Parts: sequence; C-alpha cells; structure tokens
Amino acid sequence: MLLSALLALSGTLIYGASDFFGGLAARRMSALWVTAVNSCVGVVLVGIFALFVPTQWSPLALFWGALAGAAGTLALVLLYACLAIGPMSILAPIMALVSAVFPIAVGFARGERLSGFGYAGLVMGLVAVLLICFVPGARVVRPSGRGVLLAVGAGIGVGGYLIFMDLTPVQSGPAPLVVTFAVTGVIVGLILLLQRARRALRSQTREPGAHGVVGRPLQFAILCGATDAVAATLFLLALRSGQLSVVSVLSALSPAGTIILAAIVLRERIAIVQWLGLAVALGAAALLALA
Repeated sequence: MLLSALLALSGTLIYGASDFFGGLAARRMSALWVTAVNSCVGVVLVGIFALFVPTQWSPLALFWGALAGAAGTLALVLLYACLAIGPMSILAPIMALVSAVFPIAVGFARGERLSGFGYAGLVMGLVAVLLICFVPGARVVRPSGRGVLLAVGAGIGVGGYLIFMDLTPVQSGPAPLVVTFAVTGVIVGLILLLQRARRALRSQTREPGAHGVVGRPLQFAILCGATDAVAATLFLLALRSGQLSVVSVLSALSPAGTIILAAIVLRERIAIVQWLGLAVALGAAALLALA
C-alpha cells in the first residue's frame, strides 16, 4: 500500500500542475482546443512509453480504456471551462471532492477494506478537501452557479475515469492510457469539426477561440498535456498496486498543487483555513500510506 500511496501522491501533485496549466490556456483559447492539444500530447507520450514496457492490447483493455476516455473527455472539458471562469482556488477543490466520493463508494461496494489508519486517512482526506474549499470573508471572490455546476460535472467525470481505469487488466500495461487519450482526441476532434461545419452553414468562417491555438496559450496547453500524461501513468500504476478508494482520495488532493501555483503566479488569495487543509492533507496522505 505504501508504494501505491507514493505513486498516487506524486501523480496528485503533477495533476494539480496540469489543472493549473489547463486553466491558464483556457483563458485565451476554448476549453475544447485545450483538451484537443492535451489529448494529442498525451497519446504521443504514453504511446512512446508503451514501446518500452510490456503492453497487451486485449479487448478488455480497449473497452475500459475507451470508457475511461469518454469520462475523461467530459472531465477535461468541464474542468478547463470552470477553471477559466475562476476562481481556481475554490472550483478545483469542489471538483476534487465530488471525484473522491464516487470511487470510494464503488470501491467499498466491491469489497475493499482498509486498516484503521486507512479509514482515518480517508476521513482526513475528505476533511482536507472541504477545508481547502472553504474560503471565509466578505471580500473573497465567490464562484458563479455555472462555475460550480461545471466543477461538479468535472468531478463526476474524474471519478468515472478512475473507476474504469481500475477495471483494466493488469497485464495490459499502458495500453488503456493510449486508448483513453486517443478516444478523447477523437471525441473532441469531432465536436470541433461539427462546430466548424455549423458556423460554415451560417457563413461564419472564423471560429472563436481558434486564433488562440498559437503562442503562449498553446505552450500552456502543451504543458498541460505533458503533465497530464505523467500524472495519468502514475495513477494507473497506483491503481494496479493498491486500492481504488485510497487512490481516489489522494487524487482528490490535486487542488493542493493548483491553488499553490494560483497563489504564486496569479496572486489569488488563499485563506488560512485552506493552508490548514493542506496540512491535514499531508496527514491524510501519511495515514493512507500506512493503510
């Protein structure tokens, strides 16, 4: 369990950075374009990785990988859209809380059991997410209803992604990840083509946001895809060596990286209670490592 917790925690920190880069890119280009770039970068990097490690392309790997890709597509589009609306320091933790509860319930329903340390870590992890979500003060920027709904939808997508990836065969190696990124790219590509065709019928040849697929926004989107590929690989390894409930809670702590970067780069205000949540998150990670 220690190895699984360490892998998941590493993936969590990297995934938090991926969220941050994706949110920055989505401020200057559409969330769909960010997701398209993410999937292209991801499928290349994971595909190269699959060339050097044992990989088995079984029907089950393709099936569950495809479902994970569909869930991941939903999560990515909604996540980047809600982070672009902001504030990142509130919406990212909301997404994380929703993404943790769903897989925990599925894991327990499938018979997963933990030690006393493990259950304490689960509770502390959820409390940590709640503390990070809570931002007191009248002058704090509050999220819009649309932003909250997008964050909840993204959380459901992330939870579904973890569940489907946990069902992939162990011997398949990174094959499900390649399928996941490929499916995401195909879905988003079709959506972009349909949008372009609809605008062409309306005699609008210029697609809003398409001009943003150059320059710095593109660099942020590429960084988002690269870090997402690394994080996804670490999470897959964590699921293969541990339990879904533990990995889901640790993955839900990814806002730790997001809000720290948002505070440093964007100077977003982080309340004392959120720093307390980060401290509780560290304690939860330690307990889960001992589970």
